[in-house]
Amino acid sequence: MPAQQPTLDGTLPTPAPDYHTWCDQVRPAFVEAARTGQRFTTYEIARENDLPEPPCARADWGNFTQSLVRDGLLEHCGFDRSLRPTGEHSAVSVWRGTRAAQAGRAA
Repeated sequence: MPAQQPTLDGTLPTPAPDYHTWCDQVRPAFVEAARTGQRFTTYEIARENDLPEPPCARADWGNFTQSLVRDGLLEHCGFDRSLRPTGEHSAVSVWRGTRAAQAGRAA
């Protein structure tokens, strides 16, 4: 294994957690958000809770959110185009907790 490159201040960078460790770190914030019944985006929850970035930001946020849907915690409730104004007009998914999550039966 090659030696790790130190940062400009001489310290070694903190290694990124693997996907499953990262999921364990961020899941409680999403469980709490789901219990409120309020609509939210993953970006809002990550920002409000100062959550770490995943190992692969392009794929892991979507994979994680879909796992919460499969677990019965979240449901998709629309898109918000105003949150990401791009030339491609991409939309940001909006989520809310399921009734089971709001009642504390899903976590």
